[in-house]
Amino acid sequence: MLYSTALAGLLALPGASAQLNKLAKAAGKLYFGSATDNGELSDTNYVNILKNTDEGTPAYPLSVKTPGNAQKWQYIEPSQGTFSYTSGDQIANLAATNVSSGTWTKDTLTAVVNTHISNVVGHYKGKCYAWDVINEALNEDGSYRTNVFYNVLGDSYFALAFQAAAAADPAAKLYYNDYNIESTGSKQAGVVKIVSLVKNAGAKIDGVGMQAHLIVGSTPSQSSLQSAMASYVAAGVTEVAYTELDIRFSSLPSTASGLQQQATDYTAVTKACLAEKACVGITIWDYTDKYSWIPSTFPGQGDALLYDSELNKKPAWTAVSSVLAAAATGGSGTTTSATTTTLVTRTTTTAGPTTTACTVAKWGQCGGQGWTGCTVCAAGSTCTVGNAYYSQCL
Repeated sequence: MLYSTALAGLLALPGASAQLNKLAKAAGKLYFGSATDNGELSDTNYVNILKNTDEGTPAYPLSVKTPGNAQKWQYIEPSQGTFSYTSGDQIANLAATNVSSGTWTKDTLTAVVNTHISNVVGHYKGKCYAWDVINEALNEDGSYRTNVFYNVLGDSYFALAFQAAAAADPAAKLYYNDYNIESTGSKQAGVVKIVSLVKNAGAKIDGVGMQAHLIVGSTPSQSSLQSAMASYVAAGVTEVAYTELDIRFSSLPSTASGLQQQATDYTAVTKACLAEKACVGITIWDYTDKYSWIPSTFPGQGDALLYDSELNKKPAWTAVSSVLAAAATGGSGTTTSATTTTLVTRTTTTAGPTTTACTVAKWGQCGGQGWTGCTVCAAGSTCTVGNAYYSQCL
């Protein structure tokens, strides 16, 4: 998040999949994942949810892991030519002298970039679905940030980095990643320029990663989100993804109405990804408020994720699950009766099948507080309680 050429891979963890990830795949996406970082891996309860594969419990749904910081340049190559994979490997196994200082020529810095990328990408070759080859290289007006790479190499460093990554791991997908590029505007136009520049240089670039650090009540509309994704596809990438999604409250504590608005905002992002064929998945920037980066960066703000700090699911989790379940079965993502929307209500709890007049297809909702629809699951699936508001045929 903080380094202009951060290399953060999406590391697949075999077998670590459950509800949201399975729903996303059933809806035609590749994954629904979470970032994690080294300091959190000593928290047993946190890790148990992160890697739970028991589909008969409220298992956490993530099969794709993104190292939050451990694969950034300053950790892996703290001094020139010296590589340390300790932190990066800790995340992967669960699935000094800074370059900015010194005097560089085009030749020497080109050699450093090639060496760094060939070592790092080569070390994880075959283990990463995709790499954020260049991260956060734009100012808010769409102009290039000044950094050692741009100062010495100009805009040629974009193609240089992508060429080196493609040579080190030809099978991996290669992304440009940034924040505030989720909707149309100057910065989004800057990303389109980068994609075109890399492709015109003959280098491989597969995707654009939209960090999506959003604010409750100020999240772009679904149509604006879709327009931005479409512009990247038109520029020549074949994939887009939400890579660091969280939707924070600008003031705390969060309220009941605010949590419902947050659920609505998460719904907009999820539906936008579902509507854009090129959107391959969503990664949230950790899954619980307990380990969110936001409070330390934006004091007084936070509560941005799908689980609260006590590792309980929030209304946003229910909303995302409902949208994905509906998409997996060809629905719209919400269930309505003649007078009310029953995505989240507060009456009685239905823990299992009680209505026998109809059946629910696998992945569909079959119970929860206030649920009035079908409660009998189709053959091969069982109505399973996810939380008080949502039971699902699994």
